[in-house]
Amino acid sequence: MATDDQLFVIKKIKKAAHKHHGGAWKIAYADFVTAMMAFFLLLWLISMTTPEQKQGLADYFAPPNVSETTSGSGGVMGGTALDINGAQMDGSSPNVTEDVSLAPESDRQGSHAGGLGDTDAEDGNQFEAAKTSQVDLRSTYSETFHAAAASIRQAWQAMPEITEIADNLLVEETEEGLDIQIVDQEGRPMFPEGSKYPFEMTRKAIAAIAPILQQLPNQVTISGHVAAGGNYSNPRYTAWELSSDRANVVRTILGEFGLGDDHVLAVAGRATAEPFFPSDPYLAANERVKITVLYQAPPVPASLRP
Repeated sequence: MATDDQLFVIKKIKKAAHKHHGGAWKIAYADFVTAMMAFFLLLWLISMTTPEQKQGLADYFAPPNVSETTSGSGGVMGGTALDINGAQMDGSSPNVTEDVSLAPESDRQGSHAGGLGDTDAEDGNQFEAAKTSQVDLRSTYSETFHAAAASIRQAWQAMPEITEIADNLLVEETEEGLDIQIVDQEGRPMFPEGSKYPFEMTRKAIAAIAPILQQLPNQVTISGHVAAGGNYSNPRYTAWELSSDRANVVRTILGEFGLGDDHVLAVAGRATAEPFFPSDPYLAANERVKITVLYQAPPVPASLRP
């Protein structure tokens, strides 16, 4: 019997486990996806808001301590020193008095051309003085108007019953003064169609600002505006009459809740003449009532009021 001398080789292969990879990329990817989701959500929210809502948000986050004057201080003095002995800053004018009683007659009168030049210079000085006075007046009331705007917003926010019309109420500073606007929106009017009397929520919003306006020394103007394309069954009662009546009703409500007649300078109806959106006078937002607190000084100083 033959023996089997064949050699058998058994090879054992040991499989090693793959090295574990780190999971940091998963965290980074999750952060990226979250950021992209937040970004697209922000774009969606911006596209869904109306121009009035954007303006309201901008006014709400506007810094209340920004002065519109170009002077150094931005306060009542407008960057000027109290007298000539103090430190003179940019914009200050020394109080210099010249004695011209000893000047020669010819120097005082001068030629005809010199007189015209003096008149032009005097007119220019008066214009510059009026312009400077207007800037100082704006800077004087700037902080007051910022505080008043904040008080009006807080008064409205403290009234949960008018939350539905919060986007219809706008407060902003303009070149004329402080504008308070009660604006219609699509599907959410502030007045019934064709009526001069506001809804109850609108009435409450108007009443809330009367005590705040009464505390200001400035006068206000009230103007009514309507959108184009309105239908009026009575040919004698048109957009002019409706806008005037709405402005006057707003004046009556303000007076009922504390605003004195001496604070009201003018009440007017503008009809469709001054749309909120000139590019589209048919938009609902053109239907509004605007209350403007004027920068100009009151006819009687506040210290002399009884």
